[in-house]
Amino acid sequence: MERVVIDTNVFVAAGFNPRSAAARILDRVRDGRFQLVWNRPTRDETEMILRRIPRLDWGQFAELFRPEAEFSGAVDPDAFGRIADRDDRKFAALSAAANVPLVTSDNHLLAHRNTIGIDIVTPRAFLMRIVKPRTKLVDDGV
Repeated sequence: MERVVIDTNVFVAAGFNPRSAAARILDRVRDGRFQLVWNRPTRDETEMILRRIPRLDWGQFAELFRPEAEFSGAVDPDAFGRIADRDDRKFAALSAAANVPLVTSDNHLLAHRNTIGIDIVTPRAFLMRIVKPRTKLVDDGV
């Protein structure tokens, strides 16, 4: 099972577009093919943001934060001071501590994808890397 840290913006994108790459990732978390790695600060931010956006429903996503996937080890957001947005640092720190990819659409994080020692990818890039392409059957007329 692929383990992953998922930034809040992926939840927002999935909530607004159920056919997006973001939604497909969360569907795979829901059905157990991916495991969402989280800690209290990342869960709290995601819940706070989703509750603030009227068209989104925290209840639709709360179940994805499964107790067995909670990361309880030490994380150090201050080690990621190069990331301009302080609120993004908690996701980078969790990704580093858990040694799993960080999926995000946030430009503050993506700008550092090759400079801070963690695997930072967009939802689409993550799916393209992880999900095997469907085999295309071609009818050759034989």
